[in-house]
Amino acid sequence: MLTFAVPCLFGLEGLVGDELRRLGLQAVQVENGRVLCQGSMADLPRLNLNLRCGERVLLLLGTFPARSFEALFQGAAALPWEDFIPRDGQFPVKGHALDSQLHSVPDCQRIVKKAAAGRLGRAYGLEQLPETGAKYQIQFSILKDQCALYLDTTGPGLHKRGYRAVGVAAPLRETLAAGLVLLSRYRGKDPFRDPFCGSGTIPIEAALIAKNRAPGLDRSFDAQKWGCVASRLWLDAAGEALDKEFSGSYDIWGGDIDPKAVAIARENARKAGVEDLVRFDRADASALRCQGEYGQLVTNPPYGERLLEKEEAEALYRMFGEVYRRIPPKWRVLVLTSHPEFERFFGRRAAKNRKLYNGMIKCGLYQFSR
Repeated sequence: MLTFAVPCLFGLEGLVGDELRRLGLQAVQVENGRVLCQGSMADLPRLNLNLRCGERVLLLLGTFPARSFEALFQGAAALPWEDFIPRDGQFPVKGHALDSQLHSVPDCQRIVKKAAAGRLGRAYGLEQLPETGAKYQIQFSILKDQCALYLDTTGPGLHKRGYRAVGVAAPLRETLAAGLVLLSRYRGKDPFRDPFCGSGTIPIEAALIAKNRAPGLDRSFDAQKWGCVASRLWLDAAGEALDKEFSGSYDIWGGDIDPKAVAIARENARKAGVEDLVRFDRADASALRCQGEYGQLVTNPPYGERLLEKEEAEALYRMFGEVYRRIPPKWRVLVLTSHPEFERFFGRRAAKNRKLYNGMIKCGLYQFSR
């Protein structure tokens, strides 16, 4: 059995754990900022293709105490790099160290590189490795003198679905947008609204979830070039994902007062293959109308930190609080913002307030229901 580590944005760990269990992975262990699980090599493509909220899929090669550079070297040299990295493989090293005696990241990088190169050189009978082939990114994490070494199977992060080539200012990361939709418990049955849609990320992720479309189908991954992962495993994983897709019509809408943002959102929906499932319109949020007994409204309005002056954001929150009074009582409303006094300007207390991070910005996800 292989051990995989899936790092994620803080606050989304539980959702990632649920995703792994639904995919049938074993020994799922939720930790701060990451989730561990066990599976086979066939699960490596399945994870990369299907995960909505994880940031990447790391293959854990080993853990060991590393209180000195010698211990780091010996621990790294003892791992079976040759089982994964071929004689011409590129193996750059990056990582981080926190609360540890080893705190110089560049020095740790050099030592891990030297240890892996020495082991691979002995395995292939080479004094110098060419590193002209596929990339096998090594990552290390040293936390409280305990080192973990990984191979990054993903490459560019899983939030890069491939549909958002352009965007508006302060875009919402796709993995976080998917998390918001999942937390709203939207599954495609009810109407879905985002009155501050920007480049359309939240409605597009809602459409992908409604369709049950694997978010990684339209992009590539570093491990697709790895000889240790058979190409048929990628084909099998893609076929499995396509077989699980739903077909139907859904009431998903996004609006924004900026016509340029609306045009970008429509283009992003086309690239994501969901242009027939989601509608985007230039619209003022103050005129929002939500019909139907049940529905979900999930939105990420301007914070007042990057897009608007603080006073303008607060006025917008007051306006949106008035709009909320018109929303049918059984609708579920989720608002992500970093403003610490959002509830005061919105005019009511949230039923739940979940802490999340949008990039490096600490936010609250305010959930309202009546």
